[in-house]
Amino acid sequence: MTSPRPVTSHIDDVVILGGGLTGLFCALKLAPRPVTILSASPIGEGASSAWAQGGIAAAVSDEDSAAAHAADTIAVGGGLCEEKIVRLMTEEAGDRVRDLLGYGVPFDMDLEGRLQLSREAAHSMNRIVRVRGDMAGRAIMDALVAAVRKTPSIRVVEGYLGEQLQHEGRIVTGVLARRRGDRERLAFPAHAVVLASGGIGHLYAVTTNPPEANGQGLAMALNAGAVIADAEFVQFHPTALNVGRDPAPLASEALRGEGATLINADGRRFMAEVPLKDLAPRDVVARAVFAENLAGRGAFLDCREAIGESFADRFPTVHAACLEAGIDPVRQPIPVAPAEHYHMGGVLTDANGRTSLDNLWAAGEVASTGAHGANRLASNSLLETVVFAARVAEDIQNQMPNPRTAHWPGIDDHIQEPSRRNEVEREAISLLRQTMADGVGVVRTAEGLTAALAVIDALETRCTRRSIRNMMTAGKTVAAAALLRRESRGSHSRADYPQEDAAFARRSYLTASDVAAVVREAAESEIGRKAVAALPAGGEG
Repeated sequence: MTSPRPVTSHIDDVVILGGGLTGLFCALKLAPRPVTILSASPIGEGASSAWAQGGIAAAVSDEDSAAAHAADTIAVGGGLCEEKIVRLMTEEAGDRVRDLLGYGVPFDMDLEGRLQLSREAAHSMNRIVRVRGDMAGRAIMDALVAAVRKTPSIRVVEGYLGEQLQHEGRIVTGVLARRRGDRERLAFPAHAVVLASGGIGHLYAVTTNPPEANGQGLAMALNAGAVIADAEFVQFHPTALNVGRDPAPLASEALRGEGATLINADGRRFMAEVPLKDLAPRDVVARAVFAENLAGRGAFLDCREAIGESFADRFPTVHAACLEAGIDPVRQPIPVAPAEHYHMGGVLTDANGRTSLDNLWAAGEVASTGAHGANRLASNSLLETVVFAARVAEDIQNQMPNPRTAHWPGIDDHIQEPSRRNEVEREAISLLRQTMADGVGVVRTAEGLTAALAVIDALETRCTRRSIRNMMTAGKTVAAAALLRRESRGSHSRADYPQEDAAFARRSYLTASDVAAVVREAAESEIGRKAVAALPAGGEG
């Protein structure tokens, strides 16, 4: 492979990898410092944040408090939340909501100009700030995209997929990126790199996330020597529409917040005897929905009585998705199934988004701050994103007090049509996603995790493209962490270890060598060898 071509003759102040909410908010907070945003898709289009329906959790009413919000967050975190992180996140929530209002986000207001608030699972108060019921993510992204386009200090380079971090020892010096449809990689040197690349949804066969959420940032950081934390904790949203679409449309938790109930095909409310009923924490609801589907009884979200004829006005996004799938939610229960929705784990960071590598920051879903513990509280994801994106920007400003004047050299920003992946690599990705769903899904076992690790490791040898090998690396990291945690806690459920174990009441940390050791043992086991032998034959990618 030829050496990457430098795209400029100078070193950028800051390169942000990712054009979603995290990257855009951080860039705006850094202005007027010059920033380059690298985005595989046009900014805002490949972002999981744009698909968020519920809204942002923030204690902004007179009856609520940051302390109460923190208590709710910690209560569902399985004993693993970093309390200091949680408290600063909830305390800064109001300021970040006001920032978003300043950028033009049209949050729902009452006639007196106060924010309208709703409630979601495991919240003790109405504190979800939203837009038209279920359109918060899209509205926030539209407002920030417009703000970024008008900010001259921000250069947006679209159509480039970040694949590798450049580093000298533990000092990160830039990003290697490949233009879509082109095998040539370009070097973007930088004094500071911010990972804002999103989550891991498309490592799974069923996910609510866009294709760009496929673990690139996590793998890049791991390969460069960064520490990964809590990778086993993957949240499955319990109510994705079970209609065979990829990504799976989401039936927002706000529907249950407004009184919708979960029933099976016999009409029985299978959450009725569970504490908090249909608004129990997501891991509890996801396992219940999974069990009903697995038993053949089906799982459905019944909105007929609680929402009824007002559905289209109150939840237009879900309503449109239902109609497209041939379901009338006003008159029919909506078939639902758990889908990968959010990764609590990621690149370990401190309160300012600093990773274990110098000159590398991370924020948003790619990062693991410890705010979510073993199970994220509903609508805390967008909140964590804006809080820590702002903190990253402030930390960079403090570390690099004298920005240079923005003068962007010419660069070919043309987005080419993506080249077709060769058949071997397409098959490898499909097998990866099914393997993750089967072995590293809602309920896990040592046998399933061991087989998954061996299979993914074998699939990686079939692929030559760095971005696809990164997907395999991210998948192995999640599976290795899940195998090592021999208990059930929060979103991590082990059928062979169904109880919490005090010996595991701690966060987990992995390096590349740790993952390699677990993978090697799995591949050499009888379970691993049998799983690999059962794979369909594949050639070199």
